[in-house]
Amino acid sequence: MRTEFSQLGQAEIIRQLFQDSGFDNNPSITVKGGIEFHKVLMQGVDFDLVYNPLKHLGFKAVLRLAGEIYASFHKPETLSVIIGLSSHFCVEDLRELWSGMLEAVRLHGFKAIHLELEPSVNGLYMSLSATGCRKKGIAGKIPAPASKDILCLSGEVGAAYMGQHVLEREKGAFLAAGSEHAKQPDLSKYKFLLAEYLCPQLPSNIIERFEAEKIYPSAGIFVTRGLADAVHHLAAGCGLGAKIYLDKIPIASQTFQMAEEIKIDPVTAALNGGDDYRILFALPISCFETLHKEIQTFDVIGHLCHSDVGSVLVSPDGAEFPLRGLDGAAE
Repeated sequence: MRTEFSQLGQAEIIRQLFQDSGFDNNPSITVKGGIEFHKVLMQGVDFDLVYNPLKHLGFKAVLRLAGEIYASFHKPETLSVIIGLSSHFCVEDLRELWSGMLEAVRLHGFKAIHLELEPSVNGLYMSLSATGCRKKGIAGKIPAPASKDILCLSGEVGAAYMGQHVLEREKGAFLAAGSEHAKQPDLSKYKFLLAEYLCPQLPSNIIERFEAEKIYPSAGIFVTRGLADAVHHLAAGCGLGAKIYLDKIPIASQTFQMAEEIKIDPVTAALNGGDDYRILFALPISCFETLHKEIQTFDVIGHLCHSDVGSVLVSPDGAEFPLRGLDGAAE
């Protein structure tokens, strides 16, 4: 069944979306003394609806801002969303998208949300604004970044890029065969890679676990455009350089297998692939033992260093190579 937006009207659609959600549509949500992030996502630029299910897309959109908040050592607080939809979409599509957003909102503890709907002439777009807050007294415990601060990463990198590669490959095969002749592909062997791209996960207790162990990051960044880009921007923001060690970068076995299948370097996927949805923290070196023993979901991959070193990748034999960004230029 397809319900056109004109059959219900905007006010009734929003009322139904919030019904039984546990939230009111709060248009005046503010947080004093917190942090705020904005993100605009556009069809054909930031996502492809040929292979992005709407529910996963909504979940991932909210996670995009939750990750930024966590990386700044805050807890998610409020979320405001503007969704623009063309006549190609129907109310049922919007419900799928919104259900994914609500799932992420609940999982990551947002306390208030607001939704607006707008017409669009170019498919689907989402404009999201989110705020986060810290517990009182935390600000005074955040150390200044320093050379030799360790760099720790919240999970494996490169898998999301490989998952997107699988989907792009199957999209190409589908378009080449034509919709009448295309067969449903068997993607079961790529389940892990597809999940990492379509529906990434972030632990919702990151801040609480660090606070419980009295670990306070000196800097943090949300990894979405490749590890190399994140390391460079984190180090530059601290006015320092960075070294990451090739044999310390966490890369899943499935990523290695896919890299062999398509004949690319898995390290390139890890450094420059993007869409990993990981958090990279810089921590005082005094936190190393506690991190290693108590929070084993983070991998120590390197450390900050003097700014004249730049951002470099260190090979197992000790050779240093400049990290290269998305444009191929040395960072």
